[in-house]
Formats: sequence, C-alpha cells, structure tokens
Amino acid sequence: QVQIVESGGGLVQPGGSLRLSCAASGSMLSVVSMGWYRQAPGKQRELVAVIFSGGTSTTTDSVKGRFTISRDNAKNTVYLQMNSLKPEDTGVYYCNAIFKGMGSYWGQGTQVTVSS
Repeated sequence: QVQIVESGGGLVQPGGSLRLSCAASGSMLSVVSMGWYRQAPGKQRELVAVIFSGGTSTTTDSVKGRFTISRDNAKNTVYLQMNSLKPEDTGVYYCNAIFKGMGSYWGQGTQVTVSS
C-alpha cells in the first residue's frame, strides 16, 4: 500500500549536479521523517541526509555544503539537491520514510554515478 519512488539519478561528471526526488504514496500517510541513504560498492549503507516533518534537517559531514535536503510535507516528497559532485559520491541512493504509526519504508534506489 505504501510505495516509495525515487527518481533523478544518473551519470554526471565530477563537479556536476543532480537533483533526486522521492515521493511516498499511500493512504493516510503522516510522515515523521524522510531521508536519503547511499551505498557504494562494497560499503555499508550510510545516512546522507534526513529531514523531519517539522523542518529540521541534517546532512552527513562528507556532503555538507554540497548537498541540500528539502521536503514538501503535504506531498510526502523529499528532494536532495546534489552539487559539486565527486566520484566518491557514487552509489545507489535510497529514500527512506518513517510514517507515524506505520514504521519505516525504503525505496528501490536510484543509481548515481560520478565519473569523467
């Protein structure tokens, strides 16, 4: 019933930008938080950024100053604006949403490749 759909990934050159979108669909959704995680080959999945329904947000140190998370709570949608991309940003980016009274859900992931 709950579906998390990510979009916006792709191949980009170092220094380029991408904007990821994540929309959560379902009936009677009340979002507690939505966030982005990424997983590089051979690495553990790591938190990139998270934003709460009240508007507070945080990003991991490695992307501070380059990535910005934002959201539209009414649409249960979160965005990740990624600027000044580096090869080490390469990985599968997953959207996560926590819904009040429902728990945590994951999207299918979208591939981000930063390569010259």
